[in-house]
Amino acid sequence: MKILNCPINGPRNINEFQCFGPVKDEAPETAESIVSRIFHAANPAGPLVEWWRHTPSNTFFLAERNTLTDEIIRTWLPAGTAGEPEQ
Repeated sequence: MKILNCPINGPRNINEFQCFGPVKDEAPETAESIVSRIFHAANPAGPLVEWWRHTPSNTFFLAERNTLTDEIIRTWLPAGTAGEPEQ
């Protein structure tokens, strides 16, 4: 069983979570950037920061995951919410 650490609820079974994909930059959207994002999605190897949600509590948080090993490196709440990044 794979365990993911929710910043609010602690270690939980991975089945309680939903992944929303990688964090994207906040550059203004253009027609070209939308087409590029949809049809030419990056597939990075190595550490990647993603949005996740703990579905029972509806807690959205960030997780750094190594895409080569599928290891969760760390999890934290986004800036502007209660709690500090977990190291």
